[in-house]
Amino acid sequence: MRVADTDREAVAERLRDAMGEGRLSLDELEERLDRAFAAKTFGDLEPLVADLPEAAQAAGWPDPLVLDAGSGSLRQTGYWVVPTTIVATTGMGNIKVDFTGAECRQRQVSVEVTVGMGNMVVVVPRGWEVRTSEVSTGLGHVVNRATDRPEAGAPVLRFTGRVRMGNLKVRYPSRFELARARRTGR
Repeated sequence: MRVADTDREAVAERLRDAMGEGRLSLDELEERLDRAFAAKTFGDLEPLVADLPEAAQAAGWPDPLVLDAGSGSLRQTGYWVVPTTIVATTGMGNIKVDFTGAECRQRQVSVEVTVGMGNMVVVVPRGWEVRTSEVSTGLGHVVNRATDRPEAGAPVLRFTGRVRMGNLKVRYPSRFELARARRTGR
């Protein structure tokens, strides 16, 4: 599979971090960066970081966050540390994931969704990049309203998975949510 510029940059950032941790010399970093920016496929990128610890382990990030609402409702809001992977599943229930109060330490976050007849709402800060093109739908809908130009260096949320008869909606915080955050100091 071919890589995008953001994939190359994510590997480059990981390599720079590895040099900062003393895992790579400056010469090794330069050589690997050259190869990373010339990479055309994931097969070209993977060997460049294969001998490095997983990014999540190296930074102390939590294991993947698993949200399984079934027929109920789940909310991931307030302060939380964003892992590299989020797995969200709902049958007939609802899931809300709010990134506006979260601490996101990495450049890319994978969000694997399986939505049956329920709904998933994802709230992101302005400036974040959101990619939903890899989510397939049956009778359901994927609505991405977080389409402003992303800020340089901002996190990228990459959604994959399937929405059967439900809805996946990604948006910025509403005025009400912003006002509540100001009142509560979040």
